[in-house]
Amino acid sequence: MASIAVVLSIALLAALFMSFTVGANSNSAPVAPAVGANALSVLKAALLVGLVAGLGAILQGGSISETIGKDLITGVAITPLAAAAALLTAATLITIGNTYGYPIPSAFTVTGAMIGSGIALGGGFAVHEYVVILGFWFAIPIVEGVLAYGLARGLRSDAVPEVVGIPLLGGTVGYALANIQLTIIPTASGTQGSVAQYLATTYQFLPTVIGGSYTLGMVVVSVLSGLVALVGTRALLRRDETAGINQFLIALGLVVVFTSGGTQVGLATGPLEAVFETDLQLPSIYLLALGGGGILLGAWIRGPRLVHAVSNEYASLGPRRSIAALIPAFLVAQLAIVLGIPISFNKVMIASIVGSGLAASSSGGSGISLRKVGITIGSWVGSMLGAGIVSYGLYSVLNAFPGVA
Repeated sequence: MASIAVVLSIALLAALFMSFTVGANSNSAPVAPAVGANALSVLKAALLVGLVAGLGAILQGGSISETIGKDLITGVAITPLAAAAALLTAATLITIGNTYGYPIPSAFTVTGAMIGSGIALGGGFAVHEYVVILGFWFAIPIVEGVLAYGLARGLRSDAVPEVVGIPLLGGTVGYALANIQLTIIPTASGTQGSVAQYLATTYQFLPTVIGGSYTLGMVVVSVLSGLVALVGTRALLRRDETAGINQFLIALGLVVVFTSGGTQVGLATGPLEAVFETDLQLPSIYLLALGGGGILLGAWIRGPRLVHAVSNEYASLGPRRSIAALIPAFLVAQLAIVLGIPISFNKVMIASIVGSGLAASSSGGSGISLRKVGITIGSWVGSMLGAGIVSYGLYSVLNAFPGVA
């Protein structure tokens, strides 16, 4: 008879396999625009992705991990066997996509797999949660496409000098960075906090609340962070405009990679949230560290192929359109972390790249590979349905063996 220790070991290995697959598949996309703009080599990009995404996984992965592990199914707690079935299903499907060069959306696949194994376990559908998640998913291509298109057109316009427009965008990113949620900054309510919140609260800096729990002190800290980023970006451009744009593009890409690690690790660790909480009684930071390590290895070993595929096959981007693609991806992904909504970074990046690439199409540029985009959309729909069916069947088969459940 299989012991609980054996089943837990299989589930942990499945989580490591899934995080490895996510690192190879989803976290490569944010640096693809920088590679496509010849600002970074493929191999160097894969190395940086592993390090930065692994760090982001540990520092930002908690909220989405909890959603995956506890909120997709009602009435039951996910068992090690159900977690293993879901993770093995999702990781295998994503690996097949990687092999043939078509990025499979991790969030769609893991969500479908978790629902499938949870229903097989005897749980019910969390309809309200699905409505929220699906609404966010459907909004991503619209919001990001519009933002990326507008930014790309603005950066290509002669009305706004690059030494003004790009530093302003850098300042916006700096403001946002002061407000991103980090696991190392807990709040009184037990949620993740931000640097702006920590500094404003610790030093009681202008504690007047202006909306929700956002204070004037947090605004001041955020503005100062934005000004530092603005001045630094402007200094890079004034010294050497071309080199400065490329350096800003690389830095922005790494910020997005950090964010991608925070959004994607939960897809690997989420199924084991309940297991760590009840069976192992360990803090989730250990689970996030496991996922971060897997992401690092996946990015280093398998990432270069996906970096090349996304950067060269979806759109021909220059530095300006790359910047226009990365900023909406960063903002949307950070919003997903705040709300605890699992997202596919493939979808996030492709939506931004399409919007930015359309700016080139409307002005005679090379634009977008419509065939590639169409195939990718088909993979989004098929991956969720297929993962749910396969995971349901895999759990049912494994559960039928005596002593396994």
